[in-house]
Amino acid sequence: MDDSSRRVCAGPGKADRLRQDAAELVDAFPLRLPALAELDYKRAEELLRTPIKDVDGVEAWTDSLFNACVPLSHGNHQGILPSVPGEHHYPWPVKGADFVRYDDFQVWVTLPDGTHGTHGTHGAVAPVDRRGSGDGHVRLAFAPEGSAAAPAVAEAQDRGLMAVLPPNSDVALQAFAQQVPPAGAPPPVHCRPTRHSAVRHRRLV
Repeated sequence: MDDSSRRVCAGPGKADRLRQDAAELVDAFPLRLPALAELDYKRAEELLRTPIKDVDGVEAWTDSLFNACVPLSHGNHQGILPSVPGEHHYPWPVKGADFVRYDDFQVWVTLPDGTHGTHGTHGAVAPVDRRGSGDGHVRLAFAPEGSAAAPAVAEAQDRGLMAVLPPNSDVALQAFAQQVPPAGAPPPVHCRPTRHSAVRHRRLV
């Protein structure tokens, strides 16, 4: 999941707690901000002092110098799904979304591919548009190697596209289950690279 995906699913309140922690730490070293200004990083103080209230604020923080390391529990460090996705087993850009996502959005979902037992494999998704847009499509950001969905993700990356699933897919319903109660259980939908209009052809990284 690239930075643009994490910005969309990140809760501003959670991102703002990171800002507050960073501000407290930087304030303990009063020479830090003047030194950053001398290095021509003139937005440092503005970023630290501006509360994060919306997607634009999350975006500014994501691109900032202060979007760095956080302490990890044992599970978040080494865990394996279905318990906890650890950073050593899953791509960090995807795993990192766990710490900033809205509580009612499910990043980790079960893919209906049946490649590992009857329950399928675990993958990660992100919304394709901002919260409140009404767009229920999700981008499949991670599928484990060897799963049925992995070739679609790889093909999308090669073509500079996103692997997008429709709102009525089982995966999308899992992701948004806490936001919009599912009206029924539609049959599994196979994903394929698409140029969904809301995506604006953003490149995968």
